[in-house]
Amino acid sequence: MRRDELALDVNGEACRVLARGADTLLEVLRGQLGLTGAKPGCENGDCGACTVIVDGAPIKSCMMLAQEAAGRRVRTVEGLAGTAAQQAFVERFAFQCGYCTSGFLMVAQALCEAHPGADEARMLEWLRSNICRCTGYEEIRAAVRDAVARAKAPAVQGTEPVASASRQG
Repeated sequence: MRRDELALDVNGEACRVLARGADTLLEVLRGQLGLTGAKPGCENGDCGACTVIVDGAPIKSCMMLAQEAAGRRVRTVEGLAGTAAQQAFVERFAFQCGYCTSGFLMVAQALCEAHPGADEARMLEWLRSNICRCTGYEEIRAAVRDAVARAKAPAVQGTEPVASASRQG
């Protein structure tokens, strides 16, 4: 089967992968790049466990062909170290089994970047794209509220983001 070489920008790093025309971005991220934070859930775009950020927008990577990502900026949960979204999810214990967490984190981060200070209605609209089968969503909503509030607040001079080792999960 024919595979094409693709140049991808993933988490700010240039990557080269070989992909068939039918390979999804999710398959390439997990199988070739070892970035397992995006999870295969429903694999039909309903659950959001595979969400990544592409050129600033949350995208379900099970629904995007790898070839469509060539020449675009792809950000995975492994690239969120030290972000307001990551910090808020940890502080609010906004996860149970953790399977859906990376997808929610990606939506939260994209929301913070696109709409810092988003109101409750916009936040809930964005969160509708993801499903958690373990929680009642309250901790997730609280974490996203905190992240959005942090994104809106001006940065305090002299502070640095928390350094965190990247990990694959």
